Amino acid sequence: MRAVAILMLGLALTIGAAASAKTPLRDVKEIDDALLWVALAIEISDNCGDIDPRTFKGLSVLYGLKRHAQSLGYTSAEINAYVKSPDEKARMRKRGERYVESRGLDPSDPASLCSLGHAEIERSSAIGILLKAR
Repeated sequence: MRAVAILMLGLALTIGAAASAKTPLRDVKEIDDALLWVALAIEISDNCGDIDPRTFKGLSVLYGLKRHAQSLGYTSAEINAYVKSPDEKARMRKRGERYVESRGLDPSDPASLCSLGHAEIERSSAIGILLKAR
């Protein structure tokens, strides 16, 4: 009987540990990618005078991502730590630069960002739906 109790306790601890071990949010593709799209849309609208952000759409996406992360078991504190982390911001900036470069454009050139923004709007991409041309 004692062996069964010890086995059950061990199983409960193992299951509890597995349940509490979460994938870092940076590795949850649908969340990390969506944050990249929002970040790129902000960068484009900040650097391109003839493209505006769809602010309410962007906020809706961000709130939806937070709800999704919470549904996966992440706490508000974990979500905020991920979003506000200087390391994660730097990583996201690098991802954004690589995305722009993958399109044959220069991420430091406002004209390139405008070109990208207009192309994304035209495609109604995940970035494009967060932007509007004037």
